[in-house]
Amino acid sequence: MSEPSEVLVEAPPPPGDPESPAPAGRSVTARATLAGAVVSLLLVVAIVLGSRLLRDFDSALLPYAVATVFLAFGVAYRYTVWVSAPGARRLFKKGFGSFFSVENFRKAPTALPKMIATYLGFQKFLGARSRARWAAHQLIFWGCILAALITFPLTWGWFTFTSDSGSGPGYAMRIWGIKVLGFNSLNILGWLMFHGLDIAAVLVIPGASYFLWRRMKDRGAMTGQRFAYDLLPLICLIVISVTGLLLTFSSIFLHGGGYEFLALLHMVSVVFTLIYIPFGKFFHIVQRPAAVGMQLFKYTARKDEGEQVFACKRCGEPVDTAPYVENLRGTMRDLKLDFDAWAEYCPRCKRVLRGTAYLNHVKKGFK
Repeated sequence: MSEPSEVLVEAPPPPGDPESPAPAGRSVTARATLAGAVVSLLLVVAIVLGSRLLRDFDSALLPYAVATVFLAFGVAYRYTVWVSAPGARRLFKKGFGSFFSVENFRKAPTALPKMIATYLGFQKFLGARSRARWAAHQLIFWGCILAALITFPLTWGWFTFTSDSGSGPGYAMRIWGIKVLGFNSLNILGWLMFHGLDIAAVLVIPGASYFLWRRMKDRGAMTGQRFAYDLLPLICLIVISVTGLLLTFSSIFLHGGGYEFLALLHMVSVVFTLIYIPFGKFFHIVQRPAAVGMQLFKYTARKDEGEQVFACKRCGEPVDTAPYVENLRGTMRDLKLDFDAWAEYCPRCKRVLRGTAYLNHVKKGFK
């Protein structure tokens, strides 16, 4: 038997050695915590300055404001952790690189606004799956956008509504203390201004109810769903919307009966949802802009006359542009998946090859 070759093993550095590299998980956590703290601090400064040194800040809305600070921390923390993963980092670089690329703007100047409208705003890709799901998603999306545009500035003291006479009906909307709009609370504009959150609730309730019903009835949706991840966000949206409408109902028809309890329930549901957003299913809202950039990357690659469309190695059908396929290969290599050759096949052929491999190598063992 031959002698084993001599292997020189470097002694590990002592525990206190500052030159010893920190574990990857610890460094990512440190970066994410720092990013969250910086973003939270910036939001606090913006609240103080935007409310004119808290002169326009409503102390009754303090729990909501604190929840938005936690929301900012959570979003920055989770986003930093997400971008630190190899696949997400490549998506982030390619996506936002295409998003802010001057060359892409020259190739297709209307592509970016079009994709923001169709992919990010109206989510036309959902319509290919189901028109009902697309309509429900649109109701939730625009209802939440409207609610956020109203709630956040009011919570931070950036928007204020002051009465010209002390009791109405003339009101002025001020942004950072500057009057931008005067309106009469008794006309249609005034009604819309004071009931914007009710309109948002009316949009959200049917959309969230549809998805909740679907997850209770549809066998495909029920498979693998989790309560905290899939059902809880929908329940939170419905609770927030219903309690918000009940607050309006109480003030108009019940002369304030039960208002304090409803206000407390509404506040708890909103605060919980805001803190939950970065760590639940709603986090895809923050991730979506990077996906828009990736769609722009694919679109501009197709517009480039010098780029060839990559054909499936099995059936010859077009898969996508060569840069996109190469980017997918790189992502698989980054993740050490060791099957980046699958990027050379169309989705149908991938399913056929997987099925064939299962029959030849897995099911064969059960004979």
